[in-house]
Amino acid sequence: MRAIVYRRTGDSSVLELSEREIAEPGPGELRVRVAVSGVNPTDWKARRGSGSAAATGETVPNQDGAGVVDAVGPGVTDFAVGDRVWLAISGWKRAVSGTAQEYLITLAERAFPLPDEVSFDVGASLGVPAVTAHRALTVSEDAPARLHPGALDGKTVLVAGGAGAVGHAAIQLARWAGATVLTTVSGDEKAALATAAGAHHVVNYRDADAAAQVRGIAPGGVDLVVEVAAGANAELDQSVTHERSTIASYGNDGGAPVTLDFGRAIMLNLRYQFVLIYTMGADAWIAAGEDVTAAARDGALAIGAEAGLPVHRYPLEETVAAHDAVEGGVVGKVLIDVASE
Repeated sequence: MRAIVYRRTGDSSVLELSEREIAEPGPGELRVRVAVSGVNPTDWKARRGSGSAAATGETVPNQDGAGVVDAVGPGVTDFAVGDRVWLAISGWKRAVSGTAQEYLITLAERAFPLPDEVSFDVGASLGVPAVTAHRALTVSEDAPARLHPGALDGKTVLVAGGAGAVGHAAIQLARWAGATVLTTVSGDEKAALATAAGAHHVVNYRDADAAAQVRGIAPGGVDLVVEVAAGANAELDQSVTHERSTIASYGNDGGAPVTLDFGRAIMLNLRYQFVLIYTMGADAWIAAGEDVTAAARDGALAIGAEAGLPVHRYPLEETVAAHDAVEGGVVGKVLIDVASE
């Protein structure tokens, strides 16, 4: 079978198209025929030898994807041959289980049912972005730990970077769950994308009065912040929250130090929750898998320019270009066509 591999870390030139044997699944494993592979920032960071998903030895890149179960290992009862699935962090601590190959062996716990009405493209776009967004939206003291329509009724959520993949998923999941959604972006083009994703209100974080704009929309403060740049946005986040608000941070784009006003934070009982899905607990994974699947089934996690997340596609043999696009900061979702649907 065709597979993309790298045997040393580095820039995208280490990626090469190779032939690998089709393996048999062991206990607790599935073999999946991959239709579409999704590319995330975590994938190029791992390829460069940094980040949570970095691996050693021969490695097949890309954590997320979608396809069809081709074989089932001993002890697996939740899946059968022919089931459509979406995959999340398939290659976590399993170097050759990345999705940039025609067939992969993955743990059954890293696969989730893909409803018939949901495309492989959407399925390959879930994984890291949607699970991260789900985790960020469910860690508040005064909010539910599960998402469903109505779960966030009456809540106000601020999503930083609403034009990014995680921000896009957070907007969609929060809207699906009933929240009022604000988002911050850097300009008009990204504002249009965030609005298309479903944000009720958009603020340019570069405006000197960005915090005042947020307060004008949510005078009492926001209940939850989904944060991509914890350091750069620390002052903004702390100035628009209220008692027992939560700032759920999954990234620190720009690398600025995270500075806290301790007095203000303690008086508000402010909660900072750092979000990394690779090390979150099993119960959180079960919740995310079920809720994200339900949202996708309801059509709440659409992709494409009209839904606020432009799609950029590449064939498997152009995985180098796909990685370069993500590493270069392309706006939208990068997908790799591995096999026809």
